[in-house]
Amino acid sequence: MKYLFSALCAFTALTVSLHSLAALQEGEAAPDFTVPAALAGETFEFSLDRALEQGPVVLYFYPAAFTKGCTVEARSFAEAIDDYKALEASVIGISNDDIETLKSFSVEACSSKFAVGADNKGSVIRAYDAELGASPGRANRISYVISPEGRIIYAYSSMNPDLHVPKTLEALRAWKERGGH
Repeated sequence: MKYLFSALCAFTALTVSLHSLAALQEGEAAPDFTVPAALAGETFEFSLDRALEQGPVVLYFYPAAFTKGCTVEARSFAEAIDDYKALEASVIGISNDDIETLKSFSVEACSSKFAVGADNKGSVIRAYDAELGASPGRANRISYVISPEGRIIYAYSSMNPDLHVPKTLEALRAWKERGGH
């Protein structure tokens, strides 16, 4: 039993490590995309390319609207939106939820502060290597910071929703200090 437990722990650690490495890396080109999105209960087409014209973009993937962790994470991003704006950054969350669900989520969990996009076919989730291994089509919890030039500045993967906001803000501040604009 002791050996089985040790093997299971080793396998879990390896799986987590391999998955952490699966995310797009700093310096890589961010795949462009356009998705239906909701902000303050209204729908529109979100284009990464157009958003990057305004400054860096924080793109975060989450498993499902209205689940406990995803709601906590969305509220954290909403509470910090002024910090992102001060760094000239915009925020968008992506899941494979349908747009009708996201219209409600954009108001209730996101406090009408930032957009959430619907990736029903999972193409954006796959392009960003953000698919949740145990649930194909569903997003893992991964956050990216993308420079206005369309490069990944920072990637953070953790199912714990608590550190995505502080980590992405820290990455944006460091990028600004290095001369990002």
